[in-house]
Amino acid sequence: MTNSTSRGRDYGLLGPEAQRAVDAGLTNAVWYSPPISRKRLGELMKKRDGPALRDTAIWIAALILSGSAGIWLWGTWLAIFPFAVYGVLYGSAGDSRWHECGHGTAFKTRWMNDVVYQIACFMMLREPRVWRSSHSRHHADTLIVGRDPEIACMRPPAFLGLALNLFAIKGGVKALGHILLHATGRLSAEERSFIAERWWPEVYWVARIWLTLFCVVAVACVALHSVLPAMLVGLPTFYGGFMTLIFGLTQHAGLAEDVLDHRLNSRTVYMNPVSRFIYWNMNYHLEHHLFPMVPYHALPELHALVKPFTPAPYRSLAAAYREIIPTLWRQAKDPNYCVVRVPESTG
Repeated sequence: MTNSTSRGRDYGLLGPEAQRAVDAGLTNAVWYSPPISRKRLGELMKKRDGPALRDTAIWIAALILSGSAGIWLWGTWLAIFPFAVYGVLYGSAGDSRWHECGHGTAFKTRWMNDVVYQIACFMMLREPRVWRSSHSRHHADTLIVGRDPEIACMRPPAFLGLALNLFAIKGGVKALGHILLHATGRLSAEERSFIAERWWPEVYWVARIWLTLFCVVAVACVALHSVLPAMLVGLPTFYGGFMTLIFGLTQHAGLAEDVLDHRLNSRTVYMNPVSRFIYWNMNYHLEHHLFPMVPYHALPELHALVKPFTPAPYRSLAAAYREIIPTLWRQAKDPNYCVVRVPESTG
């Protein structure tokens, strides 16, 4: 399905695939859009504070309750349970809050988006300006090799890296390395390719602030002779981040690269209400890529609207992985292989 070889392709943003994508007209291109009413789409794109205020209040309350229970039970094996909840709310639910507030669509009020975005970025070790720029490129050039900096599962798949990222080990260590680099007033060559120069000073100062906060947590651990402060700030990114990978791989893994139709490179997966709360409806990922400015709370309605023009959704997380796992295994031997999604309509 691609021009890859058995050794895979160069996914770097500065390699030959980047220029090949430009030459092939895959950048700044016109993507498929389903034929739906502009009026109805405009209604769905309207921002509201109410849903996000409700969900954020529940999220913060659950963090406080589970964290408090973990502190109360610290030193006993019972602390495992509240910290398991706290970790998921911090290291996995933080991912979807980072994502939606990064789009500026969770709240109608801008400062509310910005506050939650900054908090969630810190939780996920995703520097605000770096990842806002990166994610903008991801939407402009979704799964375009050499252009998309957020391709989570390359061909052939790096299974060890995926396993390590189940607890954010590979990604987290890489993120800490970038924070250290930025704190010295430098960016990587790839980052300079997608972050506008006017934002570089902001990147540097945020990195320095974050390092200061991590140092405060470390000092608190030493002073208290306990890892408890880090269990509340820092470590949850790792011990609670497994749902980020489990949910995240369903978005694009194993699907077509270098196509200009999100129906071929993005999945929608039905999930239970708890998972949807953690994931903030990003299980409707195809719909999100078709119309990124539709807020998370309107995605179920958007799904119903575009369903006649899109491939059938996956009935569950298990159903999605029944396709993903064999696909990745096959791609380990044949990087050219991908799942071919067939839209229900060509409209």
